[in-house]
Amino acid sequence: MTDLIDRSGLAKRFWEKKPLTKLNQKEWEALCDGCGKCCLNKLEDEDSGEVALTRVACRLLDDATCLCAQYDIRHNFVPECIVLKPSNLDTHAYWMPQTCAYRLLWEGKPLPDWHPLLTGDPDSVHDAGVSIKGWTVSEFETPEEDWEDHIIEEPI
Repeated sequence: MTDLIDRSGLAKRFWEKKPLTKLNQKEWEALCDGCGKCCLNKLEDEDSGEVALTRVACRLLDDATCLCAQYDIRHNFVPECIVLKPSNLDTHAYWMPQTCAYRLLWEGKPLPDWHPLLTGDPDSVHDAGVSIKGWTVSEFETPEEDWEDHIIEEPI
């Protein structure tokens, strides 16, 4: 598969040499492994603050590619979609998937060995069984009161 996330021309293992706050936009975007889990609807327990991922996908998620179908203009359709950036990672990392590169690096952990930046292969995230490719359900067809029936265990 062609890599839909531009990872060309980047310094080798740049994420190990630069703090997240010093990454340029291309480096920041390249950290995305393309798993699609950040685009799953989440449930947060009001008492514990625990966040659970569901199989219920955002209306813009293409579960064949695990990417947003309207990434550049997603806020026109989903105004509440978060723009994750170094300046807000500390307040949003807790709800990011456990395998997310942004969360892992923020927590001081290394990238997993299946990450496309390490393998050079955009399909490595799918081959490792970590992506949501092909197993989501539509938020339009799944009433919110049924989302609990679609909670998934992490990490996947």
